Amino acid sequence: MTFSRILLSGTAALALLGTTACVTDPNTGERKVSRTAIGTGLGGTLGYLLGGAIGGDAGRIIGAGIGGSAGAVLGKQYDDQIKTLREQTEGSGVEVEEVGNQDAILVRLPDGVTFASGSSQINPGFYDTLNNVSESMITYPNSLIDVYGFTDTTGSPATNQRLSEARAQAVADYLAARGVARSRIATQGFGEQYDYLRVKTADGVNEPMNRRVEIKIIPVSQDDVSEARGN
Repeated sequence: MTFSRILLSGTAALALLGTTACVTDPNTGERKVSRTAIGTGLGGTLGYLLGGAIGGDAGRIIGAGIGGSAGAVLGKQYDDQIKTLREQTEGSGVEVEEVGNQDAILVRLPDGVTFASGSSQINPGFYDTLNNVSESMITYPNSLIDVYGFTDTTGSPATNQRLSEARAQAVADYLAARGVARSRIATQGFGEQYDYLRVKTADGVNEPMNRRVEIKIIPVSQDDVSEARGN
């Protein structure tokens, strides 16, 4: 990716500090807090969103056989995809955000609904939502997909690191099983890092709520393909 493709604009960065959202646990019917951003979250979030594709983009673009899209087409596809994703995930607790100036789409799967505590097994009640996300990725194939896993602070850092990797892998495997080309997808676990999701409990404790996975969809242009191939 060119340098301009991995920069976050100030407006987009501020958009990451959204307001609290409630979702319904599909198993219990219980209303849960999806996200409460705190002041220290922005810097941590920028840390991994500012980077390029996991492992670099050139080899992945070639390996996935991505053709890329012309600039004007890419921009329209981006707008169409983010609009569709927002419509299809409305009410599920999923947050769909623009990263930078059409640099990427961030799909944040909600804490406490996607996974149970200590588990990397996707909640079956969330399958329909992931089906919609995967269909969008198939409809718009000229992109790389990075899947990030996170945990709360329960358990040891080493255990949480492994759990975050397993959660990212579980989502990647599900997307692939639904028909998204596995060569487009890479995963990374961050353990209990970037702990910016918190909710105040009845006793006043700020409890971390980080049992989440984030999916970054990175559009690929024809220029990106040419650069990857050394043309």
